[in-house]
Amino acid sequence: MILTKEQQAILDGERGETLAKVMKTIVMYGEAFEAEKLVPITSEYNHLVTSFGLKVMSPVYDLMQKLLDAGVVSGQKFSVDPRPLDKNVPANFLQNFVFNKFMYTKQDFYEEQLRKLGLLDDKAFSCTCYMDELGNKPKRGDVLSWAESSAVVYANSVLGARCNRNSGIIDIMGSIVGYVPYFGLLTDEGRRASWVVRVNTTKKPEAQLLGSAIGMKVMEDVPYVIGLDKWIGSELNDSACAYLKDFGAATASNGAVGLYHIAGLTPEAVELGEELIIEGAREYVIDDAELERVKKNYPVIWKKPDAKPKLCFIGCPHLSLEQLKDWTNRIEASLSKNGKKKVTVPTVLTAAPGVLEVFEKTEYAPKLKAAGVVTSYICPLMYMNNPLCKKMPVITSSNKLRTYTSARYYTDEEILSAITGGEK
Repeated sequence: MILTKEQQAILDGERGETLAKVMKTIVMYGEAFEAEKLVPITSEYNHLVTSFGLKVMSPVYDLMQKLLDAGVVSGQKFSVDPRPLDKNVPANFLQNFVFNKFMYTKQDFYEEQLRKLGLLDDKAFSCTCYMDELGNKPKRGDVLSWAESSAVVYANSVLGARCNRNSGIIDIMGSIVGYVPYFGLLTDEGRRASWVVRVNTTKKPEAQLLGSAIGMKVMEDVPYVIGLDKWIGSELNDSACAYLKDFGAATASNGAVGLYHIAGLTPEAVELGEELIIEGAREYVIDDAELERVKKNYPVIWKKPDAKPKLCFIGCPHLSLEQLKDWTNRIEASLSKNGKKKVTVPTVLTAAPGVLEVFEKTEYAPKLKAAGVVTSYICPLMYMNNPLCKKMPVITSSNKLRTYTSARYYTDEEILSAITGGEK
């Protein structure tokens, strides 16, 4: 790897042993992917994926403390993934006991370390840091050092920023030295599509289901999706961005997609069109039958497959303000239709603290509360890590949550019916 004089000086220890080790980590990471150089991070803020104070993560806390003791902090302020705990989310005595005494015992300690390292503020806990209410939205062309998969794919695809699918800790290392290795999705060639996906459905495809199908087919490759703009339009408005947020999270968790292009919609596809497609690209056609096939093949790992759901999570990744409003309207209308006053399954809608703060000031918040729905800033994945919660029959419309936990996936309409007294 060819380093600049400044980079080499850091590696040689001219700015201290600890910073030299951080630079060595970034250089070794780049060499593993045959990167020939490092490039500067250009975004205003960073985002970290590691937000949870699990007792078993002592090496992380030791590492963070060594950085702090040496006076080595992030070159950028940063947001971080959601907190794992919220007393408002339904949990029984034993579940709470496990959460607080055996799992997230280092949460307060770790959050204090994050503050000293450069945490933006105490509201900066969300997997959707790019929303307007959070203030960490990269500009097109910005070079990032992120690791959260759903945020990386959104930043690359919808915002046109440039970021590889880094691992946790590598994200903060890059931010500390101010450089990341130049390879993969940072390069023009690495952003070209090796798959053409044709959406031939007869109705608007479920975002989480379509993303799942594409992720499982293309894995880590870049897909160029044709025909989706017919259903979500040619403008990156609130509705389209919310759809692509959920779609992208499913491509990233059900596969390993870090970037997708939507013909006629996402910035690079609008600018370059089919020039983005490499010669010999493979093709995948998705119709109604293909989506149904994918959904039917999801494993059901509940102990009793026909068990009555005990909890429902909506919002993984976190919901937007418009999605919160939309879910409120839909739940209220469905309850009325079914002759119910409150949801029949305990339901949690998750969103970023900043989004929830704005939502609470709207006319929708009291309506949602009256329907018996809880709003939370929690990370549903972290909740489901509790072995006692893992045994519960939990339902969700998140393909990411389905993939990483025992939660069972249903479409939005199926979820709506299930929680308002209808039929799944």
